[in-house]
Amino acid sequence: MQIIWLGHSGFRIDIESASLLVDPWLTGNPMFPTERRAEAIAGATHILLTHAHSDHMADAVALAKELGIPVVGIYDLTGWLAAQHRIDTIGFNKGGTVTLGGAAVTMVNASHSSSISTPEGPRHAGAEVGFMIAGEGHTIYVSGDTDIMADMGWMGDYHKPDIGILAAGGHYTMNMARAAYAAKRYFDFKTVIPCHYRTFPALEQSATVLADGLPGVQVIEPQVLEPIRL
Repeated sequence: MQIIWLGHSGFRIDIESASLLVDPWLTGNPMFPTERRAEAIAGATHILLTHAHSDHMADAVALAKELGIPVVGIYDLTGWLAAQHRIDTIGFNKGGTVTLGGAAVTMVNASHSSSISTPEGPRHAGAEVGFMIAGEGHTIYVSGDTDIMADMGWMGDYHKPDIGILAAGGHYTMNMARAAYAAKRYFDFKTVIPCHYRTFPALEQSATVLADGLPGVQVIEPQVLEPIRL
């Protein structure tokens, strides 16, 4: 299994026979090297969306059409995308599990917001979510954009993820200190990978506080397009 950061909150997760593009914001992402786009998306099998904000969904439709692969996410958002753009989608909802290339993907709660910008103003796009992705003897918790929430207690106890991909840049999500608190209180991670940071000046630029708050946990500051093999 390998996890590849695409910058901001975007990841490519190669697990079982699936290659999942999670929140793949490539166009206009200041952290993503556009000359390596073809490499980043080659062989992808699904696009997984946590919510509709443009820094997570902006490339989803174009990638779905280019690669001929479905967009997977909450029913309300995927239904709207299918109707508007004639793309293949897999819509489900919190508590539901879909099998993608042998990996079990369960939708879980997040605490944020989700909307699409339209000429008439913001359009509600279903709820924001996270995912538990299980395969190859691991369970990965992709938090999506979220703050700490009590739901993390049962999520950690029930799913027992050993890898956490946590939005931790502050301003729009948990910051590094809050992410460390959540990881320590609610989970038993072996590995934590921060995201949603370093992209803009308003976000945190280092994961030192996160690492310092999680002694005994492997905290990996990802580098764009450098594979993390677990």
